[in-house]
Amino acid sequence: MRRVVVTGIGIWSCIGRNKQEVCDSLRAGRSGIGYDESRREYGFRSPLTGIVETPDLKALLHRRLRTGMSQEAQYAFMASREAFEQAGIDEQYLLENEVGVLFGNDSTAMPTVEMHEMMLAKHDTALLGSGLIFQSMNSTVNMNLSTIFHLRGINFSVSAACASGSHSIGLGTMFIRQGLQDMVLVGGAQEVNPYAMAAFDALGTFSTRIYEPSKASRPFDTDRDGLVPSGGAAALVLEEYNHAIARGATILAEVCGYGFSSNGGGISQPSSEGSFIAMQRALSDAGITADAVDYVNAHATSTWQGDKEEAIALSRLFGDKRTWISSTKSMTGHECWMAGASEAVYSILMMQHGFVAPNINLDNVDPAATTLRLATETVQTPLSTILSNSFGFGGTNSAIVLRAI
Repeated sequence: MRRVVVTGIGIWSCIGRNKQEVCDSLRAGRSGIGYDESRREYGFRSPLTGIVETPDLKALLHRRLRTGMSQEAQYAFMASREAFEQAGIDEQYLLENEVGVLFGNDSTAMPTVEMHEMMLAKHDTALLGSGLIFQSMNSTVNMNLSTIFHLRGINFSVSAACASGSHSIGLGTMFIRQGLQDMVLVGGAQEVNPYAMAAFDALGTFSTRIYEPSKASRPFDTDRDGLVPSGGAAALVLEEYNHAIARGATILAEVCGYGFSSNGGGISQPSSEGSFIAMQRALSDAGITADAVDYVNAHATSTWQGDKEEAIALSRLFGDKRTWISSTKSMTGHECWMAGASEAVYSILMMQHGFVAPNINLDNVDPAATTLRLATETVQTPLSTILSNSFGFGGTNSAIVLRAI
């Protein structure tokens, strides 16, 4: 089987605008959650969100290219730019070689709302322009990236709720393993504007700990009262091992396992069995047992039922307290469609720098998680093998195994 390695990573998130800022935040246990007044004015129950800076693309891209970029596409460009740079991939290489793109993202709300408001005000479709079309399509991220970076390989969106980013890594790995591609840009992106999250707020899934934003996301804690939405983008350059060696690339990690499952139950109902199957399948694909895993970056979003079901599944595999476990969502909030990709980036950064990021705000451990070795503070320790979990609405589950080389 052809081996798949990571030769570049990039990140644009609420805890940092690049790898160094993000790594520093992870090590320090620094939250990126804040209070968004516009959400309160719009009618949200909870105005909490990950505070993601809007990138200034004017000096980086021609206006013609910027016109069709949605908010998440802008984030994805910044993350991909950083990933390609680390991988040693420049424009000339992209013009001369075939590179694919698979990005995880789902709904794109803001341009759709803007088009509706414009039509209500002007009643003239001619005023909409072409840019809003490309911003509103579900494939907005990969179509913009493929255009900007001249990507001529596999090209489509992976739309699988909060497991989208993780599935993009798994699918990219499969394309390379099967010899269909030598290099694929994968990742996940998520818009953070209020339009994208109003319906979720209506479900009562968001934390209302509004006077303590940095303490609102509390994975595995008995006092959790809901998740905090967030977003941004993360990108990884996946490459066939020998291809990377031949061009002298620095290998950051190997993607050695991909597992998936579907719960087959209620549309918003988490499942410990479905989570367990995805994790076990990832370990089997990597040819390892649970004992070989040094750290698990848990999906745990800070919802009552979701954290509990994952804890039950984790206990079946890692209940001996040998494997470190934490949820970086305690700092970032739930980055939704990008989460599987960003948490793979976070995991690789931890692997590179030898530490486990803390599960902050964990004061009272949920009874279902008491058998787990949860990191409540930063732990300095070598990490050779990491499992990263992502689960989403509709019962879609994904798990990725990353290994140091």
